[in-house]
Amino acid sequence: MAEASRWHQGGTPKHEQHFRKEGEIRTTLQELLLYCIFLINLCILTFGMVNPHMYYLNKVMSSLFLDTSVPGDERTNFKSIHSVTDFWKFMEGPLLEGLYWDSWYNNQKLYNLKNSSRIYYENILLGVPRVRQLKVRNNTCKVYSSFQSLMSECYAKYTSENEDMSDFGLKLNTEWKFSAPSISGPGHWGFAGVYQNGGYIFTLSKSKSETQSKFVNLRLNSWITRGTRVIFIDFSLYNANVNLFCIIRLVAEFPATGGILTSWQFYTVKLLRYVTYYDYFIASCEITFCIFLIVFTIQEAKNIKEFKSAYFKSIWNWLELLLLVLCFVAVFFNLYSNIQNFLLLGQLLKNTEKYSDFYFLAYWNIYYNNIIAITIFFAWIKNMFLAIINNTYSEVKADYSLGRRPDFELGKMIKKSYKDVLERLKLKKPQTDENSKKKSGDLAERARREGFDENEIQSAEQMKKWKERLEKKYYSTETQDDYQPVTQQEFRDLFLYTVELEKELHYISLKLNRVMRKVSALP
Repeated sequence: MAEASRWHQGGTPKHEQHFRKEGEIRTTLQELLLYCIFLINLCILTFGMVNPHMYYLNKVMSSLFLDTSVPGDERTNFKSIHSVTDFWKFMEGPLLEGLYWDSWYNNQKLYNLKNSSRIYYENILLGVPRVRQLKVRNNTCKVYSSFQSLMSECYAKYTSENEDMSDFGLKLNTEWKFSAPSISGPGHWGFAGVYQNGGYIFTLSKSKSETQSKFVNLRLNSWITRGTRVIFIDFSLYNANVNLFCIIRLVAEFPATGGILTSWQFYTVKLLRYVTYYDYFIASCEITFCIFLIVFTIQEAKNIKEFKSAYFKSIWNWLELLLLVLCFVAVFFNLYSNIQNFLLLGQLLKNTEKYSDFYFLAYWNIYYNNIIAITIFFAWIKNMFLAIINNTYSEVKADYSLGRRPDFELGKMIKKSYKDVLERLKLKKPQTDENSKKKSGDLAERARREGFDENEIQSAEQMKKWKERLEKKYYSTETQDDYQPVTQQEFRDLFLYTVELEKELHYISLKLNRVMRKVSALP
């Protein structure tokens, strides 16, 4: 009761604390609502770029070029290639049959193909496929002296320093002559090394018979040598039914240990971004995302300016900065890939007699998808933090608005919020009730040991309960108004509380009178 009296005498008035707390909650709800809208917009951007057709197109293409067995050997396909002989069998078998579809299942000619192949009758082969080889020079490794009489040649693993750039074999066409790598094209990270562009390159013909003759000629003239370290097979498809491009790369590495390691990449991407009404809706979401990014950037810039070095002491603020950086990187990748699509797509589709390098465009689209996936991952982490600590987030914002550092750490805050959630879900009993019951029980036992009567103990406990309940009702800092209506039951409790107080006061007065009489009787 004395504590309540001190509260009325000084400190912040009740109505001001009420309005301040109400303002904090309103601010927190507004920020949470704004962030939820941003998160929904980001989810639409992320999942709006993919559809089930991407998976199915990858599946049918991988089944055609990876799982189809070579003629006469059902156990050998691209995945199980282990020797140069197996590799040529694949080139002249499953690859050749998979690339050229010029008739129906009943051997009737297809409709007007305009000199292009239709894989599975629905997927247009863009341009012509390309085969590229990278080699290393002889004597790029050192043979131990005891074995030099047995081994006159030594080919090390592939590096840019060990790469062979000299013409070899027939030295007639591009497949026998080295082509310098392009600066803009991305490299390839394989099992046995990192490979750059360029090398010994040739393209396939539009005619199936000519391509088959090309493969036979290369095999008979030993195009693959001991210095060969990797062979790339690149081609691209377009399916107009679902407006998707499928960029395929089959890789066969020839490591210095011998044998062949195969790998593959199937990139199904949507390079023609804005075609349908849904695509334009996604475009509006991209604009909204940029607006959110500008707003959040200005907000964080103001916070850094206000709090200076103290801003960087919070893990929460570092998460905010990480999200902003990822968002800017995603915007950059998106803009760059769209610009490259606009500049290069038309040029790649013009000449159908050359290899159309869509791998470069797919490469940047895949990077954009990866960045946006990472962004949404951290955005959901932040959202989970907001969901867990929503009951304390307003206090943090209020402390920052007053220029104070929160008096608790993030770990303690999460632990406290976690306990609150368990109590609300009834998975854990409130800690305060257990402590109060234990403390009350200890005081009662102590009173019994000191000789107090049982009726006095029960009366004291009832008084304590009434006092706590009434103080919570009429002297709590959460009271919304100075005037509170009193019900009939509450009036009865107040009356009984007053009667008990009067009894206690009378009892104490009698004790004081006895003491005073004893004192006065002393000589």
